[in-house]
Amino acid sequence: MKETIEKAKAGSQIAFSNLLDTYWNEVYGFQLVRTKNENDAEDITIQTFSKAFDKIHSYDDAYEFKTWLFTISKNLHVDLIRKRKKNVLQHNSPRNQDVIKEVLDDAPSAEDQLITEQNLASLLSHIKKLKPHYQEVINLRYFRELSYAAIAEELDEPINNIKVKILRAKKLLAEIIKSH
Repeated sequence: MKETIEKAKAGSQIAFSNLLDTYWNEVYGFQLVRTKNENDAEDITIQTFSKAFDKIHSYDDAYEFKTWLFTISKNLHVDLIRKRKKNVLQHNSPRNQDVIKEVLDDAPSAEDQLITEQNLASLLSHIKKLKPHYQEVINLRYFRELSYAAIAEELDEPINNIKVKILRAKKLLAEIIKSH
C-alpha cells in the first residue's frame, strides 16, 4: 500500500483509482453508520476522496492511511452538520479557480475498455441503472466529451470531486455490464 500511496503522491491516476477501490466501501460504510442516509454517505465519501487526493502530499505514513481518510471523512460530516444547523445554502467555495484547467487523462482502464466494447443501445440501458449524478458525469465526459475542468465548471463542483465521481461511475458501470 505504501508504494501505491507514493505513486499517488507523484500524481498517478491509476494509484488514485487503486486507493479509491481499496477504501471506498470502508469510508462509505463509516459514513452510512454516522449519517444513516445513503445520499449523504455517498456525497461525503466522494468529498473525502476528493480532499484526500487534493492533500495527498500532506499524508504522513506514520499513521494508517485508512485512519487518515476516516479523519477527513469525520471532519467533512461535522462540517455538513454545522452547515445544516446554520441553515446556510450549501455551495462550493471558488477555491478551485486556481486549479490548472488542463488535466491529463489517465490511460484507458479495464473499465474504459469494457464500456467501449458495449453497443450504444445496450450501454445506454446500463447507464440508466446508475444514480442520476453518475449518469450526469458519464454523459458529460463520454457523450459530450468535456474535460474534467469543463465538467467541474458546469456542475459548479471542485475538479477532484468530478474525478472521483467519474472513477466511481466507471467502476459501477463496469460491474453492471459484467453482471449481464
